[in-house]
Amino acid sequence: MEDWSPSSWASKPIKQDVVYGDAAGLQSSLQKLQALPPLVTPQEVVNLKKHLKNVALGKAFVLQGGDCAELFDYCNQDMIEAKVKLLLQMSLVLIWGANRPVVRIARIAGQFAKPRSSPMEVVNGVEMPSFRGDNINGFDATPEERKPDPSRLVSAYFHSASTLNYMRASLSSGLADLHSPLDWGLGHIITPSIKEKYEQIVNRVKDALRFMNTVGIDTDRGFETVEIFTSHEGLLLEYEQSLTRLLKNPHSESARRAAHPPSSTTTSQSYYATSSHFIWIGDRTRQLDGAHVEFFRGITNPIGIKIGPSMTPDELTRLLDVVNPSREIGKVTLISRYGTSKIAQYLPEHIAAVQQSGHLPVWQCDPMHGNTQSTPSGVKTRHFSDILSELRQALEIHRAAGSFLGGMHLELTGEAVTECVGGGEGLTEDRLSERYTTFCDPRLNEKQALELAFLVAGFYREMDDEGGNLV
Repeated sequence: MEDWSPSSWASKPIKQDVVYGDAAGLQSSLQKLQALPPLVTPQEVVNLKKHLKNVALGKAFVLQGGDCAELFDYCNQDMIEAKVKLLLQMSLVLIWGANRPVVRIARIAGQFAKPRSSPMEVVNGVEMPSFRGDNINGFDATPEERKPDPSRLVSAYFHSASTLNYMRASLSSGLADLHSPLDWGLGHIITPSIKEKYEQIVNRVKDALRFMNTVGIDTDRGFETVEIFTSHEGLLLEYEQSLTRLLKNPHSESARRAAHPPSSTTTSQSYYATSSHFIWIGDRTRQLDGAHVEFFRGITNPIGIKIGPSMTPDELTRLLDVVNPSREIGKVTLISRYGTSKIAQYLPEHIAAVQQSGHLPVWQCDPMHGNTQSTPSGVKTRHFSDILSELRQALEIHRAAGSFLGGMHLELTGEAVTECVGGGEGLTEDRLSERYTTFCDPRLNEKQALELAFLVAGFYREMDDEGGNLV
């Protein structure tokens, strides 16, 4: 790592970069960010790394979810609580189904920037920059509003800080307390066969909670609060560099005292990306010789890499060698995004290549991005059945390969949006316009997301009942 620094990425070719017309304003914003305190601590990052190591070893499951693209307006009490409560309910169901602890990672407090297929677009006959996210430019379709504004970088920091502050305060104040009543929302299920299965699983979870209460197990502090970690795509490297700090590793002081005499000044430090606990490289920015891979290879945080049909097995293993040369277990999360029609073609060869390489990453399924399609009128949507199908295939393929699907990565919201069709409520394409509020890609609404958790939990139970094979 002697040839790495937080700024060494600037010497590499970069994709999805942002060109600012106001160079002085950009430097002023970056200097401000460098002076502000970290958003997350090394201890929190290390705790997440320990959890993800267990996921890679098949001892835990990771649930990662949140908005496709956060807006600054999402930084409000109701929306933060809705996302947190949804992740808590989903994780509880998955704990029951997979019979493993669940690591909760939210796409929150920083998921502002989004990659786009083109930096420019034409709206009403006028060419202007594409909307790149609230930390870059505005959504309103005017050339002035779409101009990249470096002051939005500082705004992104403070909106992230406010979101984190309220989320931490809410969790420590009992938002996650299982003693509180839970609304499982069965009313939206309209298909009788699905409703019956759904109710059976809900009743089993409720019975388990009642049993714990009866025998006094739920008096433990672990039933009153939980950890929820934050994540976002590390797309805007100027922002990430400004919040990357050389910090003392947790427990390094006690380790130093044990190994050295009191007069020693030896210390252990590492570079932490303190914008979030976990950041990932997108499918469009994972070039081996590119700026994003260069930045990610030097940070201590656990990292994710999106992989899709364009990734060759050889490229995948070489990429793992670059970002994780020490082969740290669980350091890297491979987030697969193939699409339900392609996963059977690509995932087995990717698993085989990684197994032969000696790396032990976390395998996570993103069943959203490969299944995006447009209606005849041009509205982007996703079909619930496709999302469920890719998840089920991922479970089967990993099990057949002697691997472990360690989690799922979802774009979802705690709001009652109408963006993905299907699910137990039978949402159809002609209803998408009722509450289609996403500023980028379609998200599962709160009912669809919870239903998906129940069905995936059911898959795990089926595997246990059938001795390892899904029925």
